[in-house]
Amino acid sequence: MTTIHGIINRGIINSELQFEKMGYISSNVSNYNTHGYKAVRFEQILDENGYLSGVERTDFSQGAIQRTDNIFDVAIDGAGFIPVTSPTGDVTYTREGGFKVNKNGYIITNDGYIVGDGIQVPVNFDNFSIKPDGEVEVYSHDGMTRETLGYIPLVNFQNPEGLKKADNNKYYLTAESGEPVLIKKHKKFKQGNIELTNIDMLNEVNSILRLNASMLASFKVMQTVNDMYAKALQLNQ
Repeated sequence: MTTIHGIINRGIINSELQFEKMGYISSNVSNYNTHGYKAVRFEQILDENGYLSGVERTDFSQGAIQRTDNIFDVAIDGAGFIPVTSPTGDVTYTREGGFKVNKNGYIITNDGYIVGDGIQVPVNFDNFSIKPDGEVEVYSHDGMTRETLGYIPLVNFQNPEGLKKADNNKYYLTAESGEPVLIKKHKKFKQGNIELTNIDMLNEVNSILRLNASMLASFKVMQTVNDMYAKALQLNQ
């Protein structure tokens, strides 16, 4: 038998979960213009006692690919992640391929992470090229000498949803994700392009409206139960 205290407690716990879900939706909306950002869902489950529980899931489905004017940009067309290394040596994984070259000539992310094992572009070059398999090459000014600078690696995981979200659209591997596996002989890179987010804004707005209505209903029920409890106390006096 559920007591009034139990109903109130359940209402508070469920409301907290709804607020948490609203936080995930708000994060998705705020990252709508973040290249390569993957939508995060907070899936809720209602148990037999009426209590909500939730689990975070990342949607790694493909985002739209958009052409840019930057020769260092690269989009991933398909599954996979690019390993990048922070200035302190931490390795993370990203799908955000908005790259540039630092003062030492290395290809880096916009926040300074080295791409792959370190690909250094010479000062004087012509026809910088990122092939679909990740090979990076340039030609000399005379257009006769071809030089391979290295490869942008592409890896995948047994369970990408097990990756831990890091700052700036990056991910850490975990025991749940498994170790990275190098993808060989692929043709997934598109130079001069960038992957957009996979967020469905219409779906996010609909989720906000539905969740807002649900939260208002929950608050109304809690207020009604609280009023009943207050009246019961008055009758017992």
